[in-house]
Amino acid sequence: MKFKKKPVVIEAYQFDGTYTGMEKIKSLFPKMETFSFEFNFERNEVWQWKIGTLEGVHIVSTDDWIIQGIKGEYYPCKPDIFEQTYDICEPT
Repeated sequence: MKFKKKPVVIEAYQFDGTYTGMEKIKSLFPKMETFSFEFNFERNEVWQWKIGTLEGVHIVSTDDWIIQGIKGEYYPCKPDIFEQTYDICEPT
């Protein structure tokens, strides 16, 4: 059998690898749980950012998209997978 994915609208933001970018995403997704992060404050770089997902702790890398799913869950998505899966849509 074959199946087609149902159309779902999600909210997502791309992580640019900076401390400033991480803080912005955290402010946009205030319920997202951050377990830890390592950064160089002088260079505004985040080396490793761990967030809570339904499957446990996941590492967010530079250029990953942070997605809020249909159940309010959060998870990272690699840029190539995101591009193949999602299209920009106008807000309703």
